[in-house]
Formats: sequence, C-alpha cells, structure tokens
Amino acid sequence: MDSNKKYWKGLEELNKTPEFVEKNKHEFAEPIPIEDVLTGGGLAGKTPRRDFLKAVGFGVGAVTLAACQKVPVHKSIPYLIKPEDVTPGVANYYTSTYEGHAILVKTREGRPIKIEGNPNDLLSKGGLSAQAQASVLDLYDVNRLKGPMLNGGETGWSQADDFIKKELDAIKAGGKKIRIVSSSIHSPSSLAVIADFVVQYPTARHINYDAVSYTGIIQANQNSFGKAVLPHYHFEKADVIVSFGADFLGTWISPAEFIGQYVKNRNNKSLQSKKMSRHIQFETGMSVTGTNADVRIPIKPSEEGVALISLYNAVSGTTLSGSTKLTNNNADKAIAIVAKELLAAKGKALVVAGSNDVATQVLVNAINSLLGSYGSTIDLDNPSYQYAGNDAEFIEFVKDMNRGEVDAVFFLNANPVYDYYNSKEIADALKKVRLRVSFANYTDETASLCNVITPNHYYLEAWGDDNPIEGYYTVVQPAINPVYDTRQAEHSFLLWSDNAVKDYYTYVRNNWDKNLLAKGGLSGQSGWETLLQTGFIKAADKPASSYTFGHDLNAVVQIILDHSKELAAGNKIELQVYQSVAMRDGKKANNPWLQELPDPVSKVTWDNFAALSPSDMKKWGYVDGDVITIEANGYKIDVPALSQPGQAQGTVSVAVGYGRTLVGPVGVNVGKNAFPLFSLRNGTFQISAPAVLTATGDNSPLSQTQTHHSIEGRNSIIKEATFKEYLKDPYHGSGGGKDHKDYNENNLFWQDYDHPQYNWVMAIDLNACTGCGACVVACNAENNVPVVGKEEVGRRREMHWIRIDRYYSFNDDGDGGVTREHEISKLEDLDNVRVVYQPMLCQHCEHAPCETVCPVLATVHSSEGLNHMAYNRCIGTRYCANNCPYKVRRFNWFNYWNDSRFENYLQNDHTQLVLNPDVVTRFRGVMEKCSMCIQRIQAGKLKAKIEKRSVKDGDIKVACQQTCPANAIVFGNSNDPNSEVSKALKSERTYYVLEELNVQPGIGYQVKVRNINEIEA
Repeated sequence: MDSNKKYWKGLEELNKTPEFVEKNKHEFAEPIPIEDVLTGGGLAGKTPRRDFLKAVGFGVGAVTLAACQKVPVHKSIPYLIKPEDVTPGVANYYTSTYEGHAILVKTREGRPIKIEGNPNDLLSKGGLSAQAQASVLDLYDVNRLKGPMLNGGETGWSQADDFIKKELDAIKAGGKKIRIVSSSIHSPSSLAVIADFVVQYPTARHINYDAVSYTGIIQANQNSFGKAVLPHYHFEKADVIVSFGADFLGTWISPAEFIGQYVKNRNNKSLQSKKMSRHIQFETGMSVTGTNADVRIPIKPSEEGVALISLYNAVSGTTLSGSTKLTNNNADKAIAIVAKELLAAKGKALVVAGSNDVATQVLVNAINSLLGSYGSTIDLDNPSYQYAGNDAEFIEFVKDMNRGEVDAVFFLNANPVYDYYNSKEIADALKKVRLRVSFANYTDETASLCNVITPNHYYLEAWGDDNPIEGYYTVVQPAINPVYDTRQAEHSFLLWSDNAVKDYYTYVRNNWDKNLLAKGGLSGQSGWETLLQTGFIKAADKPASSYTFGHDLNAVVQIILDHSKELAAGNKIELQVYQSVAMRDGKKANNPWLQELPDPVSKVTWDNFAALSPSDMKKWGYVDGDVITIEANGYKIDVPALSQPGQAQGTVSVAVGYGRTLVGPVGVNVGKNAFPLFSLRNGTFQISAPAVLTATGDNSPLSQTQTHHSIEGRNSIIKEATFKEYLKDPYHGSGGGKDHKDYNENNLFWQDYDHPQYNWVMAIDLNACTGCGACVVACNAENNVPVVGKEEVGRRREMHWIRIDRYYSFNDDGDGGVTREHEISKLEDLDNVRVVYQPMLCQHCEHAPCETVCPVLATVHSSEGLNHMAYNRCIGTRYCANNCPYKVRRFNWFNYWNDSRFENYLQNDHTQLVLNPDVVTRFRGVMEKCSMCIQRIQAGKLKAKIEKRSVKDGDIKVACQQTCPANAIVFGNSNDPNSEVSKALKSERTYYVLEELNVQPGIGYQVKVRNINEIEA
C-alpha cells in the first residue's frame, strides 16, 4: 500500500471545517479558570496560567496556612480475629461465570473490585467484553431495589411469599395459565428448578424471550436439518469468511469468543506462517466487523436477500426460480468474486448472516451445505445454548394475555414493556393478568406494572451454573454476601412450588453431584472443590457431522424477494436497527462506564443517533446533530443525525438499548428507544423496515471523541500493507527497520537511561485489534478512572487512560475494493472507506518530552523504563500535555469522584466500594495518564521475591492486555530476549508511532495487513 496514504479521524478533520480549525488552534479546550481552582465555583474565570502560578506561589499559600486547623481524630480498629480467607492488602480470586464465560472475580477485603477472564475459559481463553468488565460496577448501584415490593410499597419477604403462594394456589384451582418469561436461560440448575415449578403448577410454561432474537437461525436449522439449534461457529477453521450483516466481532451471538477465533488466522503467528484468512463483509451500516474486513461492500437491507440468492446461484451453478439481478453493481461484481473464493476454500469456508428472517437463514444454510461447512466451520452437534428465544411463543403469550387466559406471569431478566416492538400491547395486556411478578433489580418499565417485585441477587452474590455450549459447564459462586435484601429467583421458585429442597445452593450442589460432575470425571466433595477452583468442566465433544440440505428453495426465494420489494417500495429510506457494542439491548443502561465508552465506529458517547451516508446528509441538507424524526411501523423517534462514512446510501441505522424511562439516573432518558422500530414479519422480529425521515429544525450536538487529541495529519502514525506485499517483503509498511531509528545522534537534550533488570515495554498488533473497547473499560476498573458525563466529553475532557483511535482512509479504487472501472466523486468515495483501529496510551518514551518541561518534577523516568506521575507534586500547569506528541495525558478539571455535579455517575457511598485500593484516586488540578498498571508490576515483583525467584514472563499482565479477547496487547520485560513482548517487537511488522521525533516510545506497533487481491488494492 502507498506509504503516503492519507488517514483522517473524522469528516471535520478531512474537510477542515471552520470549527475544527478553530479548535485545533488551541492546545487545550479552554484555559484553567482561577476562580474555579480557588473557590470550586464555575468555569467563568479568565486568569492566565502564569498569573495563576503567581497567585498560588505568593497568595494562596499563605491563605491556606492561615486556614489550617485541627480536625477530629478517628482511631482505626485492627482485626482482632482475622477472617481466615482475608488478608488485608492481598487480593482473593473466585471463579464464577458471566454470560457463559468462565471468569475470575478479584476481591479486596471482601468486596469484588475487578472481573478477569479465566485463562482456561474454553470460549474466549481469558478475554472479556466491555460489558463483562463493567459488570462489577452494577453490584454497587445504589438504585438497585433494597428489598421486595408489594403493590407499589415496600414489604417483607414473608408477606410477599404469602401473597404469591395464595395467588398461585387460587390460579391453580381455577386452571388458568401461568407463564414464566425470561431471557435465554442456559443454566442447567435454573432450568431444572423451573421444570420442578411446572410440575407443581401444570398450567405453567417457560417462554424464552430475547430482545434481540436469533429465532430465525434456530428455526431455519429446524426446517433445513430437523435440528432446532443455534450452531457453534468456528471462525478459526475458515479460510474464507463472508458475512451479510452479521457483526460477529461486535455484538452477534458470542463476540468475545469469535474475536479470539477470528484473529488466529490473522495475527503475528499466523502471518509468520504465511497464512491469513480472507474476510468479505456485505452490510448496511458500518459495524465493528465491517471495519475489520478485508473488503467491505455497502448494501441496502433490500439488497441483502437478493445478494444471497445471487451467491447461491453462483456457488451452485444453477439459477433459482424468480431470481433477479442485483441493481448494486459493486455488490453484483463482488458476489462473482466471492463465489469463486468460497468454492476454492470448500470445507474451510463460512457464510453467516445477521438477519432474523427464517427464509434468509434457510438460504444461508443451503449455501453452507454446498460449501461443506457443516462438520467443519459450523457445528450442529455441539450447539450453542447462548440464545434460545422463541419469537412465536412470545407472540402467542401476548395474545393469551389479551384474551384473558393468563392469570400469572413471572418476568426473569426480561423487560418486554421496554424492548418489545409493541410495548403498548404488552402494557395493556398485563392489566388483564391477576398476578404479575418481576425479579428485576430495579423498578424498570415492566416491573413498574407488576404487583409484586422480588428482586433477584446480582450474579456476584449468587450460586448457579451455566451451559453456554454443548458439553461445557461452568459454575457461578458468590464473591460477596448480598449487598441489599435481595433473594435469588431460583430460591423463590423453590419456596413457591413447595420443593423438597428449600435453598438453591443445596439444589445446585445436588444437581452437580447427580448429573454434572461425572461429565468432567469428578465426583463427591473433592470433585466439587475442584470445580470451585477451576470454574468449569468440559465433556468430550460429540462428533461434528456434515449435513446435506434438502429443503425446497422456491418458496424461500419468493419470501425473500417479497420482503426486498416491501423494503424498497416507494421513496422511503431503508431503516436498519442494530446493537451498539456498549449498550447492547439496554439492560445495562445505568452503567456509566458503558455509557461513556465511545462507540468503536462513530466515537459517540451518551447517545444514540441516526447514521446517514455523507451523500444523503448533503442531499437533504442535514448537518451533524440535526434532530430528525424517523417514522417506521407507526412509531416515531427524534434522534440527532450523524454523517457516517461507509453507510449505504438511501439507508439509516439506529442503535437500540437507549431511551430507558425507568432505570437509574445514569441511563434514564439517554437517547431514544428504537426497539419499537422493529417489525414482525413471518413470525419473527425483523431489524429492517421502510422509514420516513423529516427534519425537526432542532440541533442536539453529539459528544464524540474521534477528533479529540488530533495529531495534525502526520503520516507515520498508521502503517498498512497488503498480504501480498507482506509475503513479498515482510518489512513492507514498517519502514524496513528492526530497531528505533536515531534521528539525533548527538542527543543534546536527553540522557540515556540504564535498565539493569527490567525494561517494561509493550507491543500492539494492529492486525489483531478489532476496536472492541474492552481494554478501555478494564483500565477504568483497574485504575479508578472517573466518568465525566456527556457535557464534559463534549468539552474534550474525557479521562480514559487508553483510547482506541479510529482512522479512515479511502479505498484506492474508491468503489469497495472490487474493480477499477470508473472514477467517482468525493462524497461517493466516503461510502467506501477503510478503517484501522489503534489503541493509544502513554508511550513511556525513553526521551519523554513531558519530563523535560515539568517545573516541579511531577513526571519522571524510572530505572525500569516507565514514565511515572507523582500526583502530589503536580500543580496542573499542563505543560506536559502540551509537549506530548501522542496527546495521552488527562487533566482533572474537577474532583470527579466526589463533586456533587457528578453524583449521577459514580459518586455515592456504595460505588466507592468498587475502587481499587492499590491505586490512588486523583484530585482536581492534576495530570494523570497510563501508568502501565504499576501496581500490578509491583505485586508481581513482590510475589517473585517472596517465592525467592525472578519475575517470569507472563507473571505480570496489565489490565488492557489481560482482557483483550484478541491478545492484541503484549506487555513484558524487553531485557528478557525470550519474553513474548521481545519476540513480538522483533516482528518484521514492528514500527513506532512518530518515530522521527526521536522520543523513543516504549510501545511498538505491528503493521496492519489486509488480505486484498491485486485487483482490489
């Protein structure tokens, strides 16, 4: 690829808008106001920095000394009888499970403070998602219900139990229906408890309901092969991957697992073996998966089905009855290329689709059957149980309620009044139900309409188990006693059904003793203790069989074509609804770490928006932030518009998970609820529909981070190569050098440092990083990074120590990487852009520019190669931030952890419990930045010292490295030539960002490589 290729973070940078130019004239968002620093008041002051330093040096000091007075002395009381399993200052780790992933829960003095992936987890090998990392914060949410509620008022558990039991007995005598509505349950013990409940109440039935459904895939497999299962996909076994709108690296089914699989054929080890998979993505909106694809083709939702029909025809060599030609020329030409590549990779190919339409998934099954994918890249015999929602059963449940046939309903981790496409129908139907019970932790949209709320334990307080895929069983164990007066839902079911076993722990233990321990070759008390230590067992896989497709496709094709015509009818724009990486289905809307996590693609925080192509924005006269009304399926929402490169023309994409009306103060009324934009078609919930857009005349600016800390268009930041170029010359793109270049041999400004024992460095593989953002939240949790809120993010004051920079570049041919046949305009070029993600954090430079300008030596260099910050020395001059070429230093404008202005985010007595005691919380007016988790380094060195040995490679993992599902981040001691980081930095692809400045950064990056054919380069 061209080394002079232009990269840009956002359209404002590309187009050099007046606002962008004006902002970038100033190093900082605004000056430090003297009144704010001295009085804690507003931000109206205009005193320059030099005058501020004079005031601090000669005036404020005296005032402060005069104001000193004695404060009360509080004597601390030591442990008289220390708990056996608690040693002050030493962390304990407990195995548990988060959404099927085996995890480790780090506790300090009895309180969970950090979630880590279990390195032996079969799904993600220790990697975790941003949601998993953020989950520890919800434990301490003061907005959780403190106990049961009856008819809108607080009550006791005995009163709630008496009321529910009396009602259930009366309903049983009357013979009316009882329904348990839950999100997908894949816990063997939970399912057994529900089965026992149904035995006691024969009219009861369990309905799995998922707000974002995969019924289409499950039902398609039933129709195609007689197996109503969600397959277990194996992306690591695929040489060619073709996705139609499936965001498998972002939100589709099991992204943390799929990321690890995906990068196995694309990381440093794979490239050195001269092997790299090929990935082509057809999609409407720019997704995380689309940004990582080798080739991405924008298509409308109405074109997806037609494209799949064309692909089947090309792969099979036949023409299905009723087939029509794609009007999208780029997609049509790409399909011909893709078909040849899939056939060449037969047996090692995989086609997936994100649609929830049964007919579409049946056609995908037919294509995969032709390619020999079953038994190889798709496993139906060891399926996934992560999603089991049945749309048809839920729709029938709503009808039953409306007919007055349901007298009792229990909602477990389900909130259909918020996330069902027709919430009014649900709300009206619930009025006809006699007993309505919710196990919600909050008085949410559904719980508020229930006459009883029996709040469930949080998963960190609970016992249980999980079975995410066939043969893989994990355990859930509590890491803390219940914070509030909650009770586990399964325990409640046991009591209400007069079960012989009265407590859920005993029930779980019995189930494992009788049914599950033997699957892992364990038994008895010793087997149970082994399970609690390892966290899981794995039974032998069943042989994965190949399956022959035998379904008639004529009817399927007609359904797909009819749906395409409906979407494309008239002059309406085509709407696509999707999940964002942070918010997903909105259940965690009250989590500030997730709300402030920038969306990987748009870099928007604290909001959802209408993504439109730049061409459409110009055509309709919209600018970013213009509030537009989207009307579809008889429902309207008003959301800000955003010009999104890569969005298919004639389409609009909106994320669900926002617009909560009954949740804690963090998430209430943040964004708008897009779930009602779903449609019901052919028995399943569909994510696309024709829509009408109208401007409201309002403008609501979005808080984005994409052009904060701009690096002035330098071209040595991102480096790329094609796979063909890499095979020809492994040094292509990296500049051809193995070590730091010395641009200043005389070196008059910096002294050279000796690192006699340790030299801590990092390697980041751009080919492995998918931009998921898990590292950002992990860093928040580990290092007590505060949340600042939408307004402060809009002022460029976010505090994240690590950010994921997203860079756009134009395709060389401008038409999606397929042909070079014509020149097109610049706006059309923006529909076909490529994306590279780059984690950016303090580079811990050997020649650190920040160190030379600090007037109080707050930032200094260590003998182990790290750039340290002494917070109690820092007086907030911000000289270091001004001098940092990477823009990775953060200034504390406020005391975010304790200032009442931020009380809705993190500041309350209970959420202080999540703080890591090994890391100090920073006060206002100081600089902070990545410390390379110095507390972990010190802990690793101390452990090695106690064990009378040297630190071994892998003993110390920084937070971002530990959570990365792709293993894109490697940290270690470069003095050890056999360390993983030393080997990674010796890669021919290694380069250093802004190397020409001779600051000698301690982080090396590996060049991004794309598997692009010559015609697409």
